[in-house]
Amino acid sequence: MLTADKKDSQGLCFVGKVRLPEFLQQQLLPKKGQIIEIPAHSKLYDQSVWQSENLTELCAEIRYQESDGKVVGEHNGAHYYTVGQRKGLNIGGKAEGMFVLATDTQTNTIYVGMGDHHPGLQRKGLFIPKNDAHWIRPDLILADQQSCEYLLRIRYRQALVPAVLHARPEGLYVVFNAPVKAVAKGQFAAWYDGEELIGSGVIQ
Repeated sequence: MLTADKKDSQGLCFVGKVRLPEFLQQQLLPKKGQIIEIPAHSKLYDQSVWQSENLTELCAEIRYQESDGKVVGEHNGAHYYTVGQRKGLNIGGKAEGMFVLATDTQTNTIYVGMGDHHPGLQRKGLFIPKNDAHWIRPDLILADQQSCEYLLRIRYRQALVPAVLHARPEGLYVVFNAPVKAVAKGQFAAWYDGEELIGSGVIQ
């Protein structure tokens, strides 16, 4: 194909050459909110969960509350930030950089952790609702209770990592062989067999 070797576009084709953060700031009004730091030793990061055989536990997103940490700053809108982001937080006086662990647009709160090895950045698994899973190879669709190992990617240009897909009536539970950093709700997860794209889905 003529477009196969062309450079991928990282802009917004319908508004011209503008970066996504700048576009959001132009379209969404600023709204002050709290930045809350979650300590790495928080009880929320019980590593025993990673040994669980319960797929729901393994793949669950941590739900933070303001009482889980302390206020360390202020931001202009939770909708401007994404999980794993470091730039733009403007939090000084820390031994290491601060990273976004989660955003709550309902309460307009950002939860952050210090250092890129913070346990809040790591996920052992993720869940894709049945209606949000799309198979390019219909012949490989997993039947209920079936499992299969594939290579998975959740971000552009991220290295492929091994994971096992488990099909259940409600959707696909994806369990990584090793924890993966900065998995965010709303991202697309794509699974491959070698270099062949088999399917993708929206992370809940």
